[in-house]
Amino acid sequence: MIPDGSMITFSGFTIWRRPMAAIYEIIRQGKKNLHLIEVNSGTHSEMLIGAGAVSIWESCWIGHELYGKVPYCLDRKIKSREIIAEDYSHQHILYRMQAGATGVPYLPTWASRGTDILNPEYDMLGKAGLRDGHNPHIPRQKFAFAPDPFYDEGEIILVPAAKPDVCIIHAQLVGEEGTVRVMGQSFSDEQVVKAAEKVIVIAEEIVPESYLREEPERNLLPSYLVDAVVEVPWGAHPTGIYGYYDVDGAFINEFANASKTEAKLEAWLDEWVYGVGSHEEYLDKLDVSRLLSLKANSYYKYSTRVVRGSR
Repeated sequence: MIPDGSMITFSGFTIWRRPMAAIYEIIRQGKKNLHLIEVNSGTHSEMLIGAGAVSIWESCWIGHELYGKVPYCLDRKIKSREIIAEDYSHQHILYRMQAGATGVPYLPTWASRGTDILNPEYDMLGKAGLRDGHNPHIPRQKFAFAPDPFYDEGEIILVPAAKPDVCIIHAQLVGEEGTVRVMGQSFSDEQVVKAAEKVIVIAEEIVPESYLREEPERNLLPSYLVDAVVEVPWGAHPTGIYGYYDVDGAFINEFANASKTEAKLEAWLDEWVYGVGSHEEYLDKLDVSRLLSLKANSYYKYSTRVVRGSR
């Protein structure tokens, strides 16, 4: 479902509810020339970029929050010209997804007026000659501008719709037919799913559709939007998932430190990705005591075993 060259996007936010099991498998399968477009990026993106799976990255931010603020993999790939990085503001990239979800070619905004976000000098896909209309995922312009036709309030910025081939999301629950329930914050999941052509849902648990339909107002997505469902407990690790387990900050920090050099990154990937044959082997390697320490308390919805607020 994800051939080389696909434009893909993901659920979640920075280090929360990322489909990490899928990320590992994409790397193992040697996918190439992926075009990432995300409302924001995180640990998952750095892994894909570091493994050489990505040729174009479009987003507003990338990093590991508290556990590593510098995206060393993206930094190296930009400097070596192995990747094209297209920078948007947070609002711009969200509007691009909303436009794709709504089925309109663009949306208007005032965001980022007076900043270099709008500077044509930083239109990297344009400078690479890729805005010629041949690639259906790359609009002919990074931005367009038009006068306000209704209130004469000046020039409006137009941001083009995003149209990913595939969205992979990680959720707490999915029904046998594909109904999705996300507990806690849903971030921009609804927009990115509706903007994508195909949707793959990875969930902590597959449950009966009848159970999810007892409280339909709690469900995020209907089944007809979903193309595939996979049950993968702990499939978001090392990112966290509300009500199930916390972020494994130490693991993310280890990866962030390893990503500082190509040699250390390769050793990390050999140990944790290429050297692990399945998700079950990955969990065995993590060890049950580590996973139990991250497991959320049913009442508080976060782990009461993780030590917080200390250095």
